[in-house]
Amino acid sequence: MLLEINDIHKKFGSGDSEVQVLKGIDISVEKGELTVLLGPSGSGKSTLLNIIGGIDSADYGYIAINGERTADMSEKALTEYRRKHLGYIFQQYNLIPNLNVKENIEVGAYLSDNSLNVDEVLRTLGLYEHRHKLPNQLSGGQQQRTAIGRAVVKNPDILLCDEPTGALDYNTSKEILQLIESIKTKYGNTIIMVTHNSAIKNMADRVIRLHDGKVRENYVNTNRVAAADLDW
Repeated sequence: MLLEINDIHKKFGSGDSEVQVLKGIDISVEKGELTVLLGPSGSGKSTLLNIIGGIDSADYGYIAINGERTADMSEKALTEYRRKHLGYIFQQYNLIPNLNVKENIEVGAYLSDNSLNVDEVLRTLGLYEHRHKLPNQLSGGQQQRTAIGRAVVKNPDILLCDEPTGALDYNTSKEILQLIESIKTKYGNTIIMVTHNSAIKNMADRVIRLHDGKVRENYVNTNRVAAADLDW
């Protein structure tokens, strides 16, 4: 088991304004799985992803990666673990505007001791011919590909994707999902993807449906559909 999530609770606010966002989440993820965290807005899925990624901390319970609990790590060790072993893809691209495509991806490579070849990643992403362009010269899909490249080039154990197609149109979303699928096949990353789009669950190895801070469904998808064949 690569990732163990044990009895995670998380609340925000206090007193009358206190909101319990996660209410005892128990999940395990195997190495190499593509897991989809599915749920409506407010279900707690992005909060859970942030806790898995060490961006936020749980009030109770623990996350363990390769048997090591993140809560037991010093802040320095946790920062080092995030830097070396986790890749993040967000709905917002967060590219550095004065760096070109290749340089934005190289930022990710600098954070890893085991990075992939930048030019190979550019070719995998279909960005090689755009490598000298600045972010404002790219389409939304090309910007998201660049953001994916920055995360993937680190060669992370776990790739965390928070609504990676949320700001994209249908056709571009399909392209990005196919790209994520091909990255998993080529590089063997474990991928955890948050989405509210129910159709995306069909491409997953495992589906975890959250509602009101609890796991409502957790199952292995025995009838996976290729990303190219998804429809919504």
